[in-house]
Amino acid sequence: MTINRLKAKPRNSPEVEKLIADALALSASGSKVEDNFWEDKIFSRLTKLLKNQHQQVIETALDITFKSQISAFEILSDAVETTAESMAYEYLGQTYSVLLLAIPIIAQTKYSIPSGPFKASLASEFAINLHQHVIAKNALLSIVPWLYSIDQLPQSHSQTRLLLERMSESAVLQSDLKFELKDMPETISVLADPRFIICAVASLKGTPIFVWQEEEGQKVERSVSLKSLQESMKPHLALMLPGCEYEMMLPDAYFTNCREADKRVRPLSLKAAVNYLETTLGVKPSELSCVVAAFGNEIADEFRVSFAIKGHPDIIYGVVWPLYDRESISAEDIEDGGDNDTTMQLIADTLHLAGIGDVFKHAMLFVPEMCEDCGVPLFPSRSAEVVHAEMPIDTPAQQLLFH
Repeated sequence: MTINRLKAKPRNSPEVEKLIADALALSASGSKVEDNFWEDKIFSRLTKLLKNQHQQVIETALDITFKSQISAFEILSDAVETTAESMAYEYLGQTYSVLLLAIPIIAQTKYSIPSGPFKASLASEFAINLHQHVIAKNALLSIVPWLYSIDQLPQSHSQTRLLLERMSESAVLQSDLKFELKDMPETISVLADPRFIICAVASLKGTPIFVWQEEEGQKVERSVSLKSLQESMKPHLALMLPGCEYEMMLPDAYFTNCREADKRVRPLSLKAAVNYLETTLGVKPSELSCVVAAFGNEIADEFRVSFAIKGHPDIIYGVVWPLYDRESISAEDIEDGGDNDTTMQLIADTLHLAGIGDVFKHAMLFVPEMCEDCGVPLFPSRSAEVVHAEMPIDTPAQQLLFH
């Protein structure tokens, strides 16, 4: 006789279970003393996982806590990022605190935004200006001589930690970086995009990293540091980014600034799309219409904005507006047409300011489909289909650009 047995639910690895247990314990802690105990355990465990490139363990723990215990997820997410972008480096009996910095440059163009290597002399200019305006006087600095696009940044926490470890040695020992940059992925061309300069700054444990942490002399505000850095770097950035409008952001911790740059570029991407269509097709913004829809499997992960010639159903262009951190939109608000959602309203307001009066918002959550042939996102039509954005046949030959 055949006996049907229920399949046992697959168990998570012991490392996943331990990581989740520590995060839950820290979430339940009622004192700073206990917080310190659990934080030490989590950071110790994460350091081993990242050094051994066990990214999947971390991803599984984050996914489980996100679905079941959001407070533990936030604790674990912050701890993973902290461990990936900062570390203690021991050298000649001294301990240095090292932080990986991202310096975003938000760029917009009608042509192409450069990326790739830049000269050692330019890296030296960056170092001089960073020490003058941002980095504490006794801190040590290492700069990657490469203008990164999003596609070329480390794609995981483990890869970020590996970059940090190599740059920590370079910063503390003031030695050349020991890794190859020739095999970087190609950059996808878009009209508005951030570029990044990546640095590592090291200081003796307990001493300042940034000028605004220093107690000697007059206190320096972050806004003053940013303005001074922007002015001093203007001629150098003009050479690096010909044909571009750009804005340099204040150097800060790697993950924080990567998110801030992505947020900052979103409205710029919509404006750049309108400019591109106006220039390429010879249409006024008032002759365009847009369709806005939320995309995700259970909750909205992003919005997709479709562009069409007013009065015509064909989607000619599309822009993706990703969601970050605690940005979210409820299913109820989607069903109400997004009138109470600040993100949907910001998208609509940005399009209106760019001159587009006809903005249609879908009251449903779409599955985030991609084109099976070329891998680009599919965009919503007014009739609630997801389609490939196609420029008119008589459009001057130019690579399609999606953000």
